[in-house]
Amino acid sequence: MTENGLPALGSTDRTRVRRFPENASDDRDVLNAILDAGLMAFVAVTDDAGQPYILPVGYARDGDRILFHGSTGSRLFRSLAAGAPTCLTVTLLDGLVLARSAFESSMNYRSVMVLGSCTVLDGDDKATALRVISDFLLPGRWADIRQPSKKEDAATLVLALSLEEASVKISAGDPSDADEDVDRPIWAGHVPIREVFGEPIPDEAGAAFPVPDYVASWTR
Repeated sequence: MTENGLPALGSTDRTRVRRFPENASDDRDVLNAILDAGLMAFVAVTDDAGQPYILPVGYARDGDRILFHGSTGSRLFRSLAAGAPTCLTVTLLDGLVLARSAFESSMNYRSVMVLGSCTVLDGDDKATALRVISDFLLPGRWADIRQPSKKEDAATLVLALSLEEASVKISAGDPSDADEDVDRPIWAGHVPIREVFGEPIPDEAGAAFPVPDYVASWTR
């Protein structure tokens, strides 16, 4: 158990990293840093017919849980709200690894996998969670925009997924070429990938207003 009473990362049979275990991390600060650097998660759910689906969602970390929302009209979100088991993943792609062989060529990445079932948030907890999600994805925006109406609130499901059962895996650095390939006369190494925000582009009505300072200050 960690100081906050949660199991160590990757310590359950379902989350133990078996392929390249040296790339696993049991540091929850590393887990939090990866989640705080991402913007989109992918959430798995299986319908009543046994068909699996993967849903992309914007999210926010709130302490030891992940918050995300979807439509009450979505049968898949209703399934998650009813307690269906799920797997949530976040992956940050940091670069392409160019080895001297096709087999060893790969990617540098930081990834998180979370297993569990979601909890539905209602009332003040729901309102707070929506603010947390907005503040994470669109820092500074909440104070400027209209708040959800009763109709919009009723159409929105807000879910929380505990980070209790999770694993972290990281791949970084240069290729691991086989000894017999190291002397091949070709370039090898890695090519970093960086995510950046572009110049804000207003819609027709928005062109009459300056770009908010909080938007101009966003960086990746």
